[in-house]
Amino acid sequence: MQDTDLFMELAGIAGVFVGFGALIAVRSGGASEPQEVSPVRVTVGFGVMAIIGALAPVTLDQYELTDHEVLALSSALVAVGLVGVSFMHVRSPEYKAYAASWERLKPSDVVMVVAWVLLVGAMALAPIVIVLGVAPDLEAALYFTVLVLILLLAAWALMSLVFAQRGPQPASDPAALPATGGSNA
Repeated sequence: MQDTDLFMELAGIAGVFVGFGALIAVRSGGASEPQEVSPVRVTVGFGVMAIIGALAPVTLDQYELTDHEVLALSSALVAVGLVGVSFMHVRSPEYKAYAASWERLKPSDVVMVVAWVLLVGAMALAPIVIVLGVAPDLEAALYFTVLVLILLLAAWALMSLVFAQRGPQPASDPAALPATGGSNA
């Protein structure tokens, strides 16, 4: 397979998303609100899937399979993984609480939902096309596109977390803070 370096670079980029998601998850005792936990979970879950998806063809290519076999097996692995990560995510109590907070969609939210449906639809359709061998000349490009879309979804989740409006933080009670500083002299 000729795209080994490209897949390794994608795995590295996905690793950055996983690292940022993990960093956010453990900072200051970790995210606690559903609107924080849900995007962090998506960022880490889809980042890991991008790593797996990028490393699968590199690994399978070592077994002297045809390019179609490598891409078909990798696509099947990615499709199963995406379904698994998505299923675990939507079954989590944080996602359910986050989704319950959506009272009514605003016009800007409708655009976001349409974009999300198109993104996920393309992520679901491309592996099927590859496994079925419908477009043999496009298989490598389709597989690469799936990995990029997975990374875009992880980036979208991270961006939604960064741009989420947070309520005001409660003021700290100075009496509750431990005494620090000073000297032992």
